[in-house]
Amino acid sequence: MNWFNRVRNSLGFSPDKKTTEKDLWIKCPSCQEMLFVADYEANLSVCPKCEHHGRIGADARLALLLDAGFEVLPLPRVTEDPLQFKDTKKYTDRLKAARAANPHHDAFVVGSGHIDAKPAVVGVQDFSFMGGSMGMAVGQAFCNGAQKALDRGCAYVVVTAAGGARMQEGILSLMQMPRATVMTRRLKAAGLPYIVVLTDPTTGGVTASYAMLGDIHIAEPGALIGFAGQRVIQDTIREQLPEGFQRAEYLHKHGMVDMVVNRHDLKATLGQVLDFLSPVKAA
Repeated sequence: MNWFNRVRNSLGFSPDKKTTEKDLWIKCPSCQEMLFVADYEANLSVCPKCEHHGRIGADARLALLLDAGFEVLPLPRVTEDPLQFKDTKKYTDRLKAARAANPHHDAFVVGSGHIDAKPAVVGVQDFSFMGGSMGMAVGQAFCNGAQKALDRGCAYVVVTAAGGARMQEGILSLMQMPRATVMTRRLKAAGLPYIVVLTDPTTGGVTASYAMLGDIHIAEPGALIGFAGQRVIQDTIREQLPEGFQRAEYLHKHGMVDMVVNRHDLKATLGQVLDFLSPVKAA
């Protein structure tokens, strides 16, 4: 044993190089800049060099948008693995792995509180939980959030981030699309705002249902938003897709998104929108 190892062992110091690097640094997926994780997270997971908006979890999103003191609704419990689905792994094993790596039971979390002192219910889809895929639990959580907004007589804000329907639940997953649509119609009938914040990525069955039914659609910069993948579309129409196709800025230019808003300005923008759209109560 050489001198350096003897001294290190006597001090009880045995750093894990990979862990240290992973904990301290993160590479921006857009500009490849190496960033301190602490600085990156303090900047709301937005790259200070290129403004790339990284993905954030449900808890961070709720804390970003809602005033302090909000309530997190309990996640609904639904029948798990109704089809006894198995591909390379059992669906139950995939759920266990996702729950071990995430703070919540499934991919949709609802908070009830205020945005800049204006009452609101906020539902957040978390892409880190099985790609934010829409299954029965997600559908039920969305509906519960809408019902909470109806009960409170306030706006419902939904932040989407999903790869589409959860294939392991088959037709039961697809049935969440009309269920969610019905709840958006009930909000409309009650005169309550339904606002959608589209984040990266919002695709598949979520885009085909509640993600595109809002009174106002706000997107984060650079967010991928679409139904089918670009390669599928290009192979189908046999034409080269335009630059920036299915990105937030392209959709804004073509009228599918009302505004593209930086994450730092998102709460203030939602507060202004709620000022315009929230119902005025009689004195």
